Amino acid sequence: MEHLLNEKRILVAGAGGLLGSRLVPAILAQGGKVIAADINVDATAQRLATQGVDTADDNLTLIQLDVTSEESLKAFFAQQEYMDGAVNTTYPRNKTYGAHFFDVSLASFNENISLHLGSAFLFTQQCASYFKAHETAFSLVNISSIYGVVAPKFDIYNNTKMTMPVEYAAIKSAIQHLSKYAVAYVNDSRFRVNNVSPGGIFDHQPDAFCQAYKSHTHGAGMLDVSEIIGSIMFLLSDQAKYVTGQNIIVDDGFSL
Repeated sequence: MEHLLNEKRILVAGAGGLLGSRLVPAILAQGGKVIAADINVDATAQRLATQGVDTADDNLTLIQLDVTSEESLKAFFAQQEYMDGAVNTTYPRNKTYGAHFFDVSLASFNENISLHLGSAFLFTQQCASYFKAHETAFSLVNISSIYGVVAPKFDIYNNTKMTMPVEYAAIKSAIQHLSKYAVAYVNDSRFRVNNVSPGGIFDHQPDAFCQAYKSHTHGAGMLDVSEIIGSIMFLLSDQAKYVTGQNIIVDDGFSL
């Protein structure tokens, strides 16, 4: 049986992160070639090694990339001869990100919008520009969230110091519309942009939060990051050839 991503060359931005570091080996296992990009190459190499990735694999290229830098992104795309797709798993934020609603300053809000949504715009724009220059099929997957779809269920944060950051809601909802805008603007079947919106992903959150979250799902509770991978792989593949401008929600019914 032919692999899902046979010989496809995929850029994974944020390859050293929670999602990116699991996506890289999954793409390689499906016959793909990966450009693993992150702001910190050494840390990314170490994390990929812990996921069983051979960092000397001929199908893997590790590069330093700052998605918040227009210069860095433009230089990267200008150097690429062929790519079949990209996934932006990056999550840039400032030091005051995640404060409660009334404690968020305008300056901090604006900075986080600029870092995360601004870089998502830049990344999407440069993928579109790359497609216009090369005119070969290209699939971009942006990562949104259930909280880009529905309002937060604040009761699940009771008994914790956590909250659902207002910046996150603003950014993740905007990324979905940005994706639709870009694909409508380019207006070519060969250039596709889609979103995957995960529910809560387990990353050692407090037990009280995990239990409260679970009560809003159909039993799975917080998802393992590996459970997001399949939807991304589908969107990158030719199985999704005419799927464009869509949002796949993976949340075990949390948003229903």
